[in-house]
Amino acid sequence: MSPSSPHLPRYAGLDGLRAIAVGLVLIYHLFPGLGLLSGLVGVDVFFVVSGFLITSLMLRPTRHPLRHRLLDFWRRRARRLLPALAVMLTVCATVAWLIGGDVLVGIGRQLLGASTFSYNWVALAGGSDYFAATEPELFRNVWSLAVEEQFYLLWPLLLPLLLAVLRVRWALVAFAVVAAGASAWWMSVLVSTGSVTRAYFGTDSHAFGLLLGIALAFGIRRMPEQEWMLRPSVRASGVLLGMLGIGLVVFAAFQHSQPAGAGFPGTLLLASAGTVLAVFAGVMPGSWFGRAIDVQPLRWIGDRSYGIYLWHWPVLVLVSAASGLGVSAQVAGVPVWAGCTALVLSVTAAAVSFRVVETPLRRLGFRRSLRAVRVRFARGPVSRLAMATSALAAVLALGGTTAAVASAPPMTTSEMAIRAGQEALKKVVPTPAPTTPAAISGTDVTAVGDSVMLASAPALQQQFPGIEVDAKVSRSVWAGPRIIDALEDSGNLREHVVVALGTNGSVDEDVLQSIADTVGRNRDLVLVNAYAPRDWIPGVNRDLQSFAAGRLGVVVADWAGAIAPHEDLLAGDRIHPGDAGGRIFAEVVEEGIRDAEAERAARPRITPEPVQ
Repeated sequence: MSPSSPHLPRYAGLDGLRAIAVGLVLIYHLFPGLGLLSGLVGVDVFFVVSGFLITSLMLRPTRHPLRHRLLDFWRRRARRLLPALAVMLTVCATVAWLIGGDVLVGIGRQLLGASTFSYNWVALAGGSDYFAATEPELFRNVWSLAVEEQFYLLWPLLLPLLLAVLRVRWALVAFAVVAAGASAWWMSVLVSTGSVTRAYFGTDSHAFGLLLGIALAFGIRRMPEQEWMLRPSVRASGVLLGMLGIGLVVFAAFQHSQPAGAGFPGTLLLASAGTVLAVFAGVMPGSWFGRAIDVQPLRWIGDRSYGIYLWHWPVLVLVSAASGLGVSAQVAGVPVWAGCTALVLSVTAAAVSFRVVETPLRRLGFRRSLRAVRVRFARGPVSRLAMATSALAAVLALGGTTAAVASAPPMTTSEMAIRAGQEALKKVVPTPAPTTPAAISGTDVTAVGDSVMLASAPALQQQFPGIEVDAKVSRSVWAGPRIIDALEDSGNLREHVVVALGTNGSVDEDVLQSIADTVGRNRDLVLVNAYAPRDWIPGVNRDLQSFAAGRLGVVVADWAGAIAPHEDLLAGDRIHPGDAGGRIFAEVVEEGIRDAEAERAARPRITPEPVQ
């Protein structure tokens, strides 16, 4: 809510908090090398601020009837949000059409979700994975806008009913806090079942920030400006409280980014709680803290934070696609120059949109803005030229958006590679006899892996006829022991065991040891290292090398070293190999098996003792 809006209250400190929130998100996405592993908590800061502001606005005393207040509220929300969103969607979709390729995949569905403020549910219905990169999802960041808009639609309708039932302030606060706890609990349940994207995108499971903001608005309702609250000691305490709140938000932003575990909802709840403290410290009567964090340029950024957030992700995806960085470069490993380019373009676009589109429409409304355009058009040739140029740009943007939807490919290059692997595994391939005595028979090889191995399945079957491949998208090393144990129990674990499970997260020594224990010393264990633009990949490869170095019968196949000079053989996400890249993967696996055989030949075979 902008301070320039005539009907809205002005709360000190909130512009500064918005600036901090959007700054965390920008650093997380544009400059991952700075180590802000959970900068996405900036979104939860926005949620708390939104819940507080909207509820405070609805609680203001007024003589207008409820119907008038609701229509006025929704009209002002439309003025604030729709113009900037429409400009961003049409401009970025047109640029995506000019670039073409993977960046266009699913753009029609994304535009539908973004324009109807249902992106989170539309994306879930389409099977999107927020933490994967097989699809670039140009407008992925508007999921949070959808959550807020659904809140803006429903909460003004529910609030009068709640006020009629719960008339005591503490009861209202308790209701909001309990509801926030229930939302956080539901997120943890969904995460524990593996539905991480559902947990993160769901309005029900990610509403706790909004609800905590609501609880704060209830708690400070009609907060009296008593004399004791203006004492220097109280104001100084407010500064300490606000700094503690910001400290909690920043601390949460530096926690590990992987959602599996305490991060969801733990880290997000921590940031939300810190925001509640900071908001309270800012809105206290005579707050020193609120004035301190509303200084320029934080206030300037806070005013434009909505637009900056809207533009930054699509711009980064487009910069990555146009420069050949790959559609997953925006997730991790973004070069500094690309991050800086995206930052400059995003802030510039947001500033222009704020001045030329958002502010006039917010102040005048849609009808009066159209009348103002007609008046300017009648002033003279210069004004007519400016208006005609603007109209032409709008028509071209709409045309480009339509062309983008019409020309979008059905799937990305990485999805095609994975699909080819899935189809290959469905076919029953006859197993020919080895052509030479030295050839490795596929009937002696068990391969367990993630989507990289899945994309390489056709090449593995060609290299090792009869190989048993068990590969799945988004699989991590934590699934390894269960799969290996099941194969051993069924008697299907073969002489050479190949494991490639490092792409989707860090590895754990105990998990690797469990796999090695099941494989045993009479078999070979080949660990294939990982290659992907992800911040955890270097650590994964170091841990795999360290684990293999101290154990007999365990070797590392260097997929990362083999494919690094041939990135052109990977799909647009710079992770999944195509046909030629899959052949390199198969060759790396064969080399790993050869190394394991040589190591096994140099050690005595262990014969199990007979059971007495």
